[in-house]
Amino acid sequence: METLLIYKDDVSNKFWKINVTGKVFTVTYGKVGSIGAVKTKEFESEKICQKEANKLIQSKLKKGYVGAALSAQVIKESTMTESLFWQLLETARKKGEDPEEQLEWLINNLTRRPIKDIVMFDYWFNQNYNKSYSSNLWAAAYIIMGGCSDDCFDYFRAWLLYQGKETYESIIINPEIIIPCLRDLEEEGDMPQFEDLLYIASMAYEEKTGFDEDQYYHLYEKISGDSYVEPDIELDWDEDDEEGLRKRFPKLWERYGENPLEY
Repeated sequence: METLLIYKDDVSNKFWKINVTGKVFTVTYGKVGSIGAVKTKEFESEKICQKEANKLIQSKLKKGYVGAALSAQVIKESTMTESLFWQLLETARKKGEDPEEQLEWLINNLTRRPIKDIVMFDYWFNQNYNKSYSSNLWAAAYIIMGGCSDDCFDYFRAWLLYQGKETYESIIINPEIIIPCLRDLEEEGDMPQFEDLLYIASMAYEEKTGFDEDQYYHLYEKISGDSYVEPDIELDWDEDDEEGLRKRFPKLWERYGENPLEY
């Protein structure tokens, strides 16, 4: 259930919207034509949630709010486009040589934006991140690091995405062209992993609101319509089949097969 209300007088022109899904409702409010602020709340049961939502609606109606049908003209869409998502990552990489400093800049940038923009940054991250969840890339990561668990592959894919749109999409198609991207890591003894990038949106949300990641994930699903579901894959390679891995990626095997990147 979704209800959109507006209030207008000589000094105010604002909207208030509530969306009820199961045991959770999400309220968006602000000036007409803006993105607005967002809050979410979870209850013990769907019945209680609906009851509390109805109370809020009646309260707003008593204050002079009236129903509105054209939400697209009332609430501004998020300004966080896919293009801006990639631009922010590119800018972050220029904010110092230390990935931690770069991450801090990115979090600070996101916390200055509306909550809906933080969520949509995460949405574009996930849409692109899922593109790299493939058996082929996992085999490449296994060769590079001499082994690659589920979590390790997640962190590897986050690092890879952070290298930028063109590099990321090219390596997904042909993992062997990753070698030049790994040279600095080889010299510094680092690994191609960036775990913290996976949680950047929830960290920005927590810093902005003080609420924890559980509340953020509820909000993420309500605003984005995405539910963090990873695609299913079936590995078409065997970690014990060295010859098969060598044939699949001869250049990677030549460089890392006997001398993988390790901590």
